[in-house]
Amino acid sequence: MRLPKNSGSRLPPQLPRRGGIEASARSAKFSSCKGGVGKSTIATNLATALSSLRLRVGILDLDIFGPSIPTLMGLSKATEPDLSSSGALLPITNHTIPTMSMAYLLPPPSPSNPQEDAPVVWRGLMVQKAVQQLLFQVDWSFGGSYPPLDILVVDLPPGTGDIPLSVGQLVKVDGTVLVTTPQDVSLADTRRGISMFRKLNIPLTGMILNNAYYLCPTCTHPSPQYIFGPPDSFQSTADGIVLTRPGASSPGTGCQLVWRSWCALCLACKPYTASRWFWG
Repeated sequence: MRLPKNSGSRLPPQLPRRGGIEASARSAKFSSCKGGVGKSTIATNLATALSSLRLRVGILDLDIFGPSIPTLMGLSKATEPDLSSSGALLPITNHTIPTMSMAYLLPPPSPSNPQEDAPVVWRGLMVQKAVQQLLFQVDWSFGGSYPPLDILVVDLPPGTGDIPLSVGQLVKVDGTVLVTTPQDVSLADTRRGISMFRKLNIPLTGMILNNAYYLCPTCTHPSPQYIFGPPDSFQSTADGIVLTRPGASSPGTGCQLVWRSWCALCLACKPYTASRWFWG
């Protein structure tokens, strides 16, 4: 099956033309075609690092079935978002970064079982409506109280299904960052994602190899240990899409408590090697 091209008159007539997200100058998507590779973690940390450069950054979590951004941003107990005077959703903010996620719109856990999270059990049409609401009915400027976003980081679900396709068709995306791990099974799915974004005419601006290596925190002269697999396949994949500078990040050492205190790695553990990667 051929995917529809994402430009001008080539779009199917029933789909609207691509437009920008209100109150956002640029949008960057973080995507992976294999789940569990650390895409949401990378997106959160890079958004935090960009925010520290005095850019106004927002995070939009479009993983409808498995939203992670509220947990990573310390907002897992946030209540339902308020509405603006025009009926738009108002983002929920932490660490000066406004966020929006499907998780904020789900009913709270039952008092009899507070550990049980409400699942999203929807068919495609309901998912499409939710995606469109999160894309176009969020007031990132809070009614003009804040300047427009400089960058909106969009955290996509894994795979090449309806949600990434809809975003590519409905929204003008300035760039996509692909996140993968060294395993061949992850890289194979990543290459499928590259093919999809090319067919949608979405720029591929970066590719990140997460869990690239491990550095012993107690060794006198540590050297990278490629316990998750060699980086050769990743490098050849990155070379094939002509990236200026593919990135590689390693697991955090000495920062295990960071996520328990709900603070992004690049803020709480800036002296560590795993954190310095996000600061360039």
